[in-house]
Amino acid sequence: MEEQIAELTAQVAALQGSSGVTNTMFAETFYYLTIPLMIIIHAGFLAYEMGASRLKNVLSSGVKNILAFAFMIPTFYFFGWWVYWGFPTGLPGAPGPAGISGVEYASAIAWGWGESAQYMGPNIADQASGVFFGAFALFAATTASIMSGAVIERIQTVGFVILAVVLGSFAWVVAAAWGWHADGWLVTQWGVHDFGAAGLVHAVAGFFALGVLINLGPRIGKFNADGSANHIAGHNMPLTVTGLMLIIVGFWGFLMACVIVPGEAWSWFADKPSTIYGTPITLSALAFNILMAIAGGIIGAWVLTRDPFWMMSGALAGIISTASGLDIYYPALAFIIAFSAGLILKPCATWLENRGIDDAVGAVTVHGTIGLYGVVLLGIFGAGYPSLQGAAGEVPTISLIGQIIGAVVFFLLGFVPGYAVSYVLKMMGMLRIPEGAEIAGMDMVKVPAEGYPEGIPAPGVNLAPGE
Repeated sequence: MEEQIAELTAQVAALQGSSGVTNTMFAETFYYLTIPLMIIIHAGFLAYEMGASRLKNVLSSGVKNILAFAFMIPTFYFFGWWVYWGFPTGLPGAPGPAGISGVEYASAIAWGWGESAQYMGPNIADQASGVFFGAFALFAATTASIMSGAVIERIQTVGFVILAVVLGSFAWVVAAAWGWHADGWLVTQWGVHDFGAAGLVHAVAGFFALGVLINLGPRIGKFNADGSANHIAGHNMPLTVTGLMLIIVGFWGFLMACVIVPGEAWSWFADKPSTIYGTPITLSALAFNILMAIAGGIIGAWVLTRDPFWMMSGALAGIISTASGLDIYYPALAFIIAFSAGLILKPCATWLENRGIDDAVGAVTVHGTIGLYGVVLLGIFGAGYPSLQGAAGEVPTISLIGQIIGAVVFFLLGFVPGYAVSYVLKMMGMLRIPEGAEIAGMDMVKVPAEGYPEGIPAPGVNLAPGE
């Protein structure tokens, strides 16, 4: 009998150990897979921006996008990740109530050297830090790519890289620390809730781009003397629309990475997934709401424009407008919100253009305006829901005033550094390419290659066989 009990005890222990390994492997694999999915976002932005560029600027737009991705990874590694953990409570970086923030805490886990290097490099005992870092680094790279599209065809490469680093490894990271962290002061004091980062990624990036555009100025030929705008068509609309669809594919990885899986020492729960705030969420809920949001945004834009570019931009707007509350909304509500975002998309872009802003791909509107629209709407439709994990009555709840405060902070964290840094670059002659280079085309003067070396015949020109 004692031998049987001992054998059963050993079997139970073995099963428990196996379960732990299985769950840890699942968690590591889960976040690992979000990284290539989010890289698809960058493949989409690459195609999107090159298609939206004229032939003479195709490769320069692509190079800029590739560099944004490349520079974001090391800068986020060396200081962006540290900022996220160091300043949720604001300056001077004091620890927060959950005990997972503050300068001392950040220095212990988020420097790439010294004692904390055990968390910032290969360590077979740590199956979380690398994949978490990778997911957040891709969030950072997304912000830079959002800004990238708005400024195509006239920005200097080095100036753009500086702006991308400021946005992706500082401005956005501060917004994430304040509003996307359990110790963030916007969360603990105002109940700000932004599950899918509509404000703290998209709005920050969109309004950072607006600050840059004010100093950068419009492309040559965009506006007439009377202030009216001319449409400057990209060279390849099918490529642009395909790029937008790839961004939608990548969004599944982006939003998947916003979920905290259960059963780990760092998880909120042992038996159920949660948001980054510790509130309930399931991948099943995301499946319902993301699909409805994509459809709603496309249909709303189609009703108003019939334009494939704005229809696919409407798909982005649909997801962004609902992102803050994807963990709360019912699918029908997600569809309605996304539909409304698709409807207002083109009018908002036209309003901005009528004020002399040349946003080449509508990034300020799609990501900035619609991002804040989604943050504020959650204050209406999600009012009273807990914004943070904890006992009822002891945690902050979502409110309209809290979401408005969050929206204002996200706007300022984007616009102010975008305007200030681009203004300094402008004064130093590092923001815009010379007029002659812009007229000739950036590929000719900035890139040692041609996008279409054989050339493309003008409309109506027929080439004989062999020509």
